[in-house]
Amino acid sequence: MGIYLNLPIKNIDFHQLIENSLNSILILGEDGTILYCNRAGLQLLKYSSLDNILNKNITNFLPPDLHDLCNEGLTRVIEKQEIIEQMDIKIVKNLGEVAEVKLMTIPYYFGNKVLAQVIMQDITERKIAEKRLKDREKLASLGQLAAGIVHEVKNPLTAVKGFLQLIKESHNHPYLETMESELEKAFDTLQNLLQVSKPDLQDEPLILIDLCKELNSILLLFQEKLYSIEVEMDLRDCHMKFYGKKNLLLKSFFNLIKNAIEAIMGNGKIKIEHYYHDGWIHIKVSDTGQGIPEEKLAILGTPFYSSKADGTGLGLTQVFTTVHEHGGNISVQSLVGKGTTFHLQLPVKKNE
Repeated sequence: MGIYLNLPIKNIDFHQLIENSLNSILILGEDGTILYCNRAGLQLLKYSSLDNILNKNITNFLPPDLHDLCNEGLTRVIEKQEIIEQMDIKIVKNLGEVAEVKLMTIPYYFGNKVLAQVIMQDITERKIAEKRLKDREKLASLGQLAAGIVHEVKNPLTAVKGFLQLIKESHNHPYLETMESELEKAFDTLQNLLQVSKPDLQDEPLILIDLCKELNSILLLFQEKLYSIEVEMDLRDCHMKFYGKKNLLLKSFFNLIKNAIEAIMGNGKIKIEHYYHDGWIHIKVSDTGQGIPEEKLAILGTPFYSSKADGTGLGLTQVFTTVHEHGGNISVQSLVGKGTTFHLQLPVKKNE
């Protein structure tokens, strides 16, 4: 049962309540000008001074595709005095960083004027957690399916391989060598599929890894392919080490860099970044290649989906599986004809 203080309403400092609220609160004029912003709003938008926010239009902090929706909402709230129920939208913070918020807009009566009070709650971390859970569930389901496929396909292929070896003992034909070579490729594909679908089968121990050093080492493996590609290494905060399964992570970085190189037709540029922020090690691999269509981004990491004619998609499946196994996040931004960026986030424990 709650405890209520018997205080005269006139003695309550409502400005202090709003200013110290955990929710971000803005007051907007009829044209969308920001007239008030509390401390939580300043922190949410990641500015150090209210001068960067006050008297600016709210559309400065929204993606362009939400501007019309914003203006329509202001009209409903200020002119018709309606309440805009909670909705999830994206906002643009300082330096172009995008966050997801739950937003509610209600009329705010100030003398004989009606303004708009916007209440926002940052749900970015929740959305990331939800996406990570969905990705893990998707990969787990695909893993069960893939393991079943491997079992069913490997048995008949093993029989074919046995009979092929018997034929080779009594017949000598160049086609038999080709058949055996292609059969081995099929077995390799099945083994790779089994590895990415069943990461728990890999008992590699967790060790302390210098990710900056390993990224430099992996890049050296591609020297002969970089004669027409400019490489920029922006490796910061290299003192931050990470506990993980080294071979799995190195294979993931190898696959990302390999994909970046293969995405570039002719001349181009690859940028590899490493930095620490808010308890996470961030690794970005960007290229100026052909890019990935927006409708295909959602299915990246799915086995056997690949934009390459001869690709199996298992390389990216391994990357997604490994990052999630280490408790990390992975996101992809891409524009067709402009390039692609893979952004990995790996959690750093306090004792690391």
